[in-house]
Amino acid sequence: MPGLTEILRERAKTHPDRVAFIAGDARITYRDFDRRADRAAAALAGSGVGRGDRVAILDKNSIEYAEQMFGAARLGAVQVPVNYRLAPDEVAYIVNNAQAKTFIVGAEFVPVLDAIAGKLDHTTHTVVIGGLDHAHLDYASWLDEADAAPPEAGTDTSDVFVQLYSSGTTGLPKGVMLTHDNFAAVLPLARDAWGIEDSSVMAVAMPMYHVAGSALTVCVIFDGITGVLNREPDPAAIARAIERHRVTHIFLVPVLMQFMQLIPEVAEADMSSLRLLLYGASPISEDVLRGTMRLLPGSGFMQVYGLTETTGVITMLPVEDHDPGGPNAHRLRSAGLANPSCELRITDPATQEDLPRGEVGEILCRTPQVMKGYWGMPEATADALLPGGWLRTGDAGYLDEDGYLYIHDRVKDMIISGGENIYPAEVENALMGHPAVKDCAVIGVPDAHWGETPKAIVVLSADVPDADLIDHCRGAIAHFKCPTSVERRESIPRNLTGKVLKHELRAPYWQGQDRGVH
Repeated sequence: MPGLTEILRERAKTHPDRVAFIAGDARITYRDFDRRADRAAAALAGSGVGRGDRVAILDKNSIEYAEQMFGAARLGAVQVPVNYRLAPDEVAYIVNNAQAKTFIVGAEFVPVLDAIAGKLDHTTHTVVIGGLDHAHLDYASWLDEADAAPPEAGTDTSDVFVQLYSSGTTGLPKGVMLTHDNFAAVLPLARDAWGIEDSSVMAVAMPMYHVAGSALTVCVIFDGITGVLNREPDPAAIARAIERHRVTHIFLVPVLMQFMQLIPEVAEADMSSLRLLLYGASPISEDVLRGTMRLLPGSGFMQVYGLTETTGVITMLPVEDHDPGGPNAHRLRSAGLANPSCELRITDPATQEDLPRGEVGEILCRTPQVMKGYWGMPEATADALLPGGWLRTGDAGYLDEDGYLYIHDRVKDMIISGGENIYPAEVENALMGHPAVKDCAVIGVPDAHWGETPKAIVVLSADVPDADLIDHCRGAIAHFKCPTSVERRESIPRNLTGKVLKHELRAPYWQGQDRGVH
């Protein structure tokens, strides 16, 4: 199969006048998007970017974001999306870790760029999309001054197409390298399972730094359909876009599905065009699912489960299993069936020996969707990628007799809050920077809106207000990672080797739950 940029070229020849992307009031056809990708590649080449180089981008969803993704790939370079909710020093870490030669930033994030410009070790060009009164290259002028076509670049489908950052248990983000081949392995399966046709309109409601937003942007081009880029995941704006552009397919995280039920403007929107709502990235309650099904009675529903490391979805819960009153209603608690090209195993995390059906263990998968590895982290890659091509997901669950996967808990201590991954070690490091904190542990506790949120359990040397501890964290890490509550203790329980007994800390808060995720 050709690389993704060659597929774009073919789509531009086949239906040049079809709209590729809509973003707000802006529209761009396949012909023009293909030309813009060429111009983006030429601008990058003129800035010294070549095969294997990284191009970082910090912005909300936009046509420029998409054209840079394909433009970089035309040179054999790699887009590195940066989470716009991160603190400035966290942004600098990712840009430096990726050794990005060029850093492209949306106008509203110029203050972040200015705060870290002197800390970027490898970046030679900083470019701003729109805006005035800044000391950086203007994006439009940068492209206008470039050649119409990029230099010829030898590329291969095994090349890395995009590098998405996912935090690790050490608190340092890891660059997940996803290739053209990885995307080519999942997108045909998704097209068939989701019933995508030439007339389909796909909303990209998740941020493009998230694997869902990135993969669905590529899905639009791969399938040659029209994509609606939501600038940010705002429930009312999403509903208006569905109505205005007659969106047929969308992916949402459960917290957005919950918020949509609470906003009158959403209920007033005509969303009858929606044929399939995909949901995932964090666990969902039956109340939220049933409420969304009442809100969108004409739409099909499909739960998907996957990881950044698997280029997204590896299991799907079919539309026909979404019948709360049917004989298989229990399957609504499952993550569905594995993709045809994906094998699943449930193993003992300690021995990696297979466990029988129905017994909880670590979920392993083998599929051509699995990442190339973690950028510059051979040990972490070796820990995740086992002999025989198996990926350790870090999630715990079981398979029933019919092959349906049920997520039971997490092997790692990761907290998922509103679809965002939060690693306790990173929050704990921030807390330990407070002079009154002698020891601490961070756990996820149930939350009605976000699924779960971080709770700080602290041992203090002085009596300080909870707000002081939380505000201290907000000065060091992104707000969504910060604790929402604090508990004081005389000591933190640990085993003989000094490891915090997280399960013991979590247990009181998860009593009455039938699984360790909310």
